Amino acid sequence: MLIVISGPSGSGKGTIIKEIMKKMPDLIYSVSYTTRPKREGEIEGKDYFFIDKEKFEKLIESNFFLEWAKVYDYYYGTSKEFVIDKLKEGKDVILEIEIQGARKIREIYDKKDVVFIFIAPPDFKELEKRILNRKRGETEEEIKKRMDFAKKEIEESKNYDYIVINDNINKSTKRVINIINKERRKIHGY
Repeated sequence: MLIVISGPSGSGKGTIIKEIMKKMPDLIYSVSYTTRPKREGEIEGKDYFFIDKEKFEKLIESNFFLEWAKVYDYYYGTSKEFVIDKLKEGKDVILEIEIQGARKIREIYDKKDVVFIFIAPPDFKELEKRILNRKRGETEEEIKKRMDFAKKEIEESKNYDYIVINDNINKSTKRVINIINKERRKIHGY
């Protein structure tokens, strides 16, 4: 099955996924491609595959991506071949994707083979605090863009199977693991 995890920037979805991967090593994490610059501490092929805009657009034209989206002036996308190969091997694949990508996945895959989980902050004040505390050198304008986009993302959460409010990283990770296990029992019978 595919496990689609989305949420606004600063919701903690990346941290939750890292914790899940430690506790559920049989899951396969699909590393996304992006045109955004690499941030300090990020590792090529582990956090993202960093490519330029021209190469990304060529990959779009060649139908390389299962889904792709343009967010904050950068492209993000998921390798179609990687996901399909892992699913054929009988693996469960976890995707950390934006709401536009999740919409595309909904169009492609049978509902019974995908679980959509939205990670939400407790409230907007907390989200803004998290974004400011990340100290990524974002301008006020970039932070405002993220906050405005977060409102649209949260509105879209009604289209997800589950919404997990990330008020505590450990509790939220356990909630997502419980959801994955519940969905696995429905799909795989274990």
